[in-house]
Amino acid sequence: MHIGTPLSPSATRVMLLGSGELGKEMIIELQRLGIEVVAVDRYANAPGHQVAHRAHVIALSDAAALRRLIEQERPQIVVPEIEGLAVDALMSVERDRIAEVIPNARAVRLTANRETTRRLAAETLQLPTVPYRVADTLPDLERAIEGRRSEPGIGYPAIVKPVLSWSGKGQTVVRDKSEIAAAWQYAESSARVRGSRILVEQFIEFDYEMTLLVVRSERPDGSIATQCCDPIGHRGSGGDYVESWQPQEISDAARARAEEIATRITDELGGRGVFDVELFVRNDDVWLSDVAPRPPDTALVTLCTQVQSAFELHARAMLRLPVDVSLREPGASAVIQGGIEGRGIRYEDVAHALEVPRSNVRLFGKPEAYKRRRMGVALANGRDVAEARQRASECASRVHPRA
Repeated sequence: MHIGTPLSPSATRVMLLGSGELGKEMIIELQRLGIEVVAVDRYANAPGHQVAHRAHVIALSDAAALRRLIEQERPQIVVPEIEGLAVDALMSVERDRIAEVIPNARAVRLTANRETTRRLAAETLQLPTVPYRVADTLPDLERAIEGRRSEPGIGYPAIVKPVLSWSGKGQTVVRDKSEIAAAWQYAESSARVRGSRILVEQFIEFDYEMTLLVVRSERPDGSIATQCCDPIGHRGSGGDYVESWQPQEISDAARARAEEIATRITDELGGRGVFDVELFVRNDDVWLSDVAPRPPDTALVTLCTQVQSAFELHARAMLRLPVDVSLREPGASAVIQGGIEGRGIRYEDVAHALEVPRSNVRLFGKPEAYKRRRMGVALANGRDVAEARQRASECASRVHPRA
């Protein structure tokens, strides 16, 4: 495809649905390539709004409003950057050829729901996943865990989560019957849609969880090439990531299995762009945890580790440009949390933070802070992952948000 001039009749226009910190990085990469970018989010002055050519605020779950805005702006490409979108609107936009959805509307629909993702992986593709059940009611959940005479249950401990939620929101480890009701209530209250189904998974002892970024890009002959980046390790708390690093140490056998699983499910989903494939690893065994058709928050580490970050890779792939998934050097990211409640906060001691060797800071510019909200990220490189993690953590700890 050609690339035109922004804000002119020849413009190549991309609309991002979701304009947080990940969208902001995507917008910057697109603008470096001469793309006119329209940023859309549910609140004003989102990080991506601050760097886009134009910004809109709408309820992204409102199908009619989303369709109207796409028809108004007429982008060539629509990029869903968050969950909780009006997928029906994207399906109709793609069907009516109003715009191309990246990677495609079907992939967005299937991965928006943990149940459909599990069924695609476990039943259609026969990929290794953690044993699971789906429950519609609290008694269903109890039976799913404890079983009944005709069917064994998942057993204790079990993981309970909504089929429709963001990241790890609404997730609980249930260790005995007394905890089931509270887990049900937490999952229901955290779901994107009230009354949606609840997923329960068997708890497995794994060595680590990792992110595998899969890039589907177009070759000169029009065929699709699928490539995997080096694995990303990460640590979270309360459903949110706290730090990530690349590369994650992994055996050759486990890496080969992980890449096979990731390639098979992303080939099934199709389209172009970066996919986030989450995996559990124990020794050489690998299980699929989740998949999303976009770079995840743990991929912020690639801003300092890869020749082309996950965001540049996503931009290049959607525009049918060549990609390079090579690792440049080991690195790590550490989250800078708000720590306080307030609007228009300031950040102190940034200069002190940047005295950490080989470090950098990205402050997202979110208009409102709260204690556990991710307001920025520290990045660092080192001789190895251990040194990079130490540097990123130290850098992040030196930044102090103030009201």
